[in-house]
Amino acid sequence: MMARLGYARALLCCGALVLLASSRPASTESLANAQFLPAPAMDLPGYLAPVVDASLGTTLVRVTTPESPMGNGMVCKRSYCTHRYSSAQAWNADQSLLLIVNGCNGLCFLDGHTYAPLFRRQRGGECEWHPQDPELMICVAGRRISRWSPRSNAEDVILETEAYRELQFGPYKGNPSWDGNRIVVRAIGQQGTLVAFAMDLSDRRKFPDIELARIPGKNSYCGISPLGKYIFCQQSLIDFTDQAFVFSIEGDLLQSWTEHHRPGHGDMTVDAGGDEVYVGISKSAPDKYQVIKRRLQDGQVTALAPYGEAQHASMRAIRRPGWVFMSYAGAALAPAGGKKVAPFAQEVIALKIDGSGEFRRIAHTRNAPYDYWSETHGSPSPDGSQVIWSSNWGQRGGPVFDFVSRIDWADRDSGNDLAQGDRHEGQQAQ
Repeated sequence: MMARLGYARALLCCGALVLLASSRPASTESLANAQFLPAPAMDLPGYLAPVVDASLGTTLVRVTTPESPMGNGMVCKRSYCTHRYSSAQAWNADQSLLLIVNGCNGLCFLDGHTYAPLFRRQRGGECEWHPQDPELMICVAGRRISRWSPRSNAEDVILETEAYRELQFGPYKGNPSWDGNRIVVRAIGQQGTLVAFAMDLSDRRKFPDIELARIPGKNSYCGISPLGKYIFCQQSLIDFTDQAFVFSIEGDLLQSWTEHHRPGHGDMTVDAGGDEVYVGISKSAPDKYQVIKRRLQDGQVTALAPYGEAQHASMRAIRRPGWVFMSYAGAALAPAGGKKVAPFAQEVIALKIDGSGEFRRIAHTRNAPYDYWSETHGSPSPDGSQVIWSSNWGQRGGPVFDFVSRIDWADRDSGNDLAQGDRHEGQQAQ
């Protein structure tokens, strides 16, 4: 096994030097005149063997092997071996570690650049990377909130409570604020009801409860906005309508987005105007199946991409916040009745969120629709130079692998002046 691992590392290192030299910076296109670009024929890449997508000029690497052990004690299910989700940060803050969770026998940590397996940990509850400190994850489980170092396995307990139980980070879709100080926790409260509350980890201060039973439907998750100003909760109604509610950090209801899924399957960021926004896919008129952004403070909607097969949106490139990373499924759509359609299918793209329609193609996923685990769930690294995504490589019901595509951003900057570790004035814990 060690011989195989050493060979794989050497293969990746040497192959990357050749392939990255032949790849080109990601080219920018406009939705106004973009055409569908079919994926060229390509065999399933070997494990840790970089290849270039000839149609895009981008390098991709298969980083998991659900069909066999990966090394250093890491073994995955034969059906899938993938990262957590599109809106979950897969890389740590300095991109030295990459986390594989779904299907792996524990929390499986890979080298963030070579993707060689390093170590694994067993841990209950939910943990997400600290956005500023590469050594830390923020974890929520049982009655505890803590900061945890995966490398050393050391833990700093922030809150241990007897008043609340079944604490969850989101669940599943929780992220910390950009400075790593604030999170939202869902829990069973003192009266036995489901509540959500914000927590400032630096001040170790808990904010007031939000009684989730007081808003319509069943709670799906709650999360903190990037600057720590707002709490965003999604509710599912009995008629399968998904509604969203925006609260202040103190728990006051500010916005009720009662249209179905307008938007959903998305992520939060700060746009060029300094406004905190949710970017995702709408499933309601007048922008049904379009990619939109919606301002948290007042619900204002901006359309970003036309009708299409967009499935998930990720804003995890927090050092490149002007771009949303979109995962498209399905097949190429033909315009009908003069309706403009997005020219993407089984593809990952980066799309500007300023409404200009500027985008960059990142990967052809060759992903055949099958089930949840085979969805693409594209998620970028903090600086947007790498994107991890999942695919069964055209085999419905076949094993689902993770791949990383590398993007050479010619501008070499984030395109945003907001300091990622800072809050705006007035956002300190009260």
